[in-house]
Amino acid sequence: METVLVLTIMGPDRPGIVDSVSAAVVAHGGSWQRSRMAKLAGQFAGILEVAIDDAAADRLRSALAALASEKLTVFVAGSEIDAAPVAPPRLQVSVVGHDRPGIMRAMARALAARGLNVLELESGCAHAPMSGDRMFEARAVVELPSGVSAADVRADLEALAGDMMVDFGVDAG
Repeated sequence: METVLVLTIMGPDRPGIVDSVSAAVVAHGGSWQRSRMAKLAGQFAGILEVAIDDAAADRLRSALAALASEKLTVFVAGSEIDAAPVAPPRLQVSVVGHDRPGIMRAMARALAARGLNVLELESGCAHAPMSGDRMFEARAVVELPSGVSAADVRADLEALAGDMMVDFGVDAG
């Protein structure tokens, strides 16, 4: 029987972190499924999905815990795979505007109010090419619950756009 583990990894950024984690995974017969990793404020942060035989899962957990000697913190959670026959519809939601506190909170609150599940979220700040102003940008993939339409989500976000002076986009995903 196979288990799916979700790992979160954090520690001071340096070369070789992914190598150390992948070595532990392969040494225990695990299969690296998908991941997201980044350097943020001098720290390495990542999330990773690993498929592994049930019998080897505890040994992999121990090997990952031993990475503390490399100044890495690894949290391991088991995961049950949702066997729902039909996945809910998805939307891609985006926001861009002059950076200021509260943009992500407003977007998250609007999505949560409608019961949308965030599957993926990526955000960042960059300087605008012409003005040099600091711009915030985020992209999310969300699942629509039953009874909620893309038009509902678009209307909710458009109501926020003027107050926050940002642009939102909602596209079928």
